[in-house]
Amino acid sequence: MTHGGDAEVYEKHAEELLRFATVLVGPDNAPDVLSGAVIKAYSSRAWPGVENRRAYLFRCVANEARTHGRSVRRRAAVESRAERPRVTISQLPDVDVVRALKQLSPRQRAVVYLSYWEDLDQRAIAQLLGIGTGAVHRHLARARSNLRRMLRA
Repeated sequence: MTHGGDAEVYEKHAEELLRFATVLVGPDNAPDVLSGAVIKAYSSRAWPGVENRRAYLFRCVANEARTHGRSVRRRAAVESRAERPRVTISQLPDVDVVRALKQLSPRQRAVVYLSYWEDLDQRAIAQLLGIGTGAVHRHLARARSNLRRMLRA
């Protein structure tokens, strides 16, 4: 049983293995799948005794592509289960309130949003916006006054 060195085996089959991996996982992930498969093949205890190394490498690429697919599906499932803010109808502002908010200055809208929807205190809002707590207090007071006036009309 005479085999060429691992580098020679790889050079001989690399192009067709890469094409095979591309068909299985797409061009963006094919090089990673191929390299993972080759590393696993070469580090396998069975590798020194493999007669048909080309076929073995193709099987390794197919197995690595399956592993990659499972990983992608698991990651997508975890991301889809990640906590997403759930907005209920009761949390949505009234249409008149939305119109009134649009008439506020951007800074006043930001302060109102962070105060009422994100439930931040004035110090946290000041840090987040990079302004003083006095400015937050002033913007919030003006926003409330403007909203009261607009919503009464």
